Amino acid sequence: MKRVLSVLALAAASSAIAMPAGAAPNDPTYRAVASGALESPPNASPGTSLVTIDLGGKQMMVDLPFRDLDGTTTGAHVHCCTSTAFTGTAPVAIPFTDFPTGVHAGSYSKSFALGDEMSYDPAFLSAHGGTAQGAASALVDGIDANEAYVNLHTSAYPDGEIRGWLVAAPPVPETAEWSMLAVGLAGLMWMSRKRPAA
Repeated sequence: MKRVLSVLALAAASSAIAMPAGAAPNDPTYRAVASGALESPPNASPGTSLVTIDLGGKQMMVDLPFRDLDGTTTGAHVHCCTSTAFTGTAPVAIPFTDFPTGVHAGSYSKSFALGDEMSYDPAFLSAHGGTAQGAASALVDGIDANEAYVNLHTSAYPDGEIRGWLVAAPPVPETAEWSMLAVGLAGLMWMSRKRPAA
């Protein structure tokens, strides 16, 4: 019984991952673990980042902490769309405006309006019909197909020091689901205490 409770508690805890501010629990969420080994070509950078992107309606919310970069930051972007999942390079789709530059570590959070043409790189927008609707459709399709990645560029690696492929993340349980789980676990614990010792 204790083993079952431990497994249930561990499963619940592992699914509780923080979302960017303003994200709803049912928004499609994508994550990327960025490193130098995933660059094209790979490099030995010790830099890392866990990028979270939530596509909520007409918004793309980005949460991007980063650290231990060899060079100082010069920019960051979402690139889309490669011809094959998890491989190749692609043009910039959404440049991360106001990204902190000249640092080895930091954090970046921003919301981008997918319905606003100004959110997209002009070349990406032009390549997808010149409209925000066409660009948004291509971006979401590319992310869903694992053909999009986040790239951080630095002074040491101008073409990109660390990158990570965007992949779908499991949904975060809603408050009602957490409440039901807590009540169920409390009931199991109460029942286990009421049993006479053998």
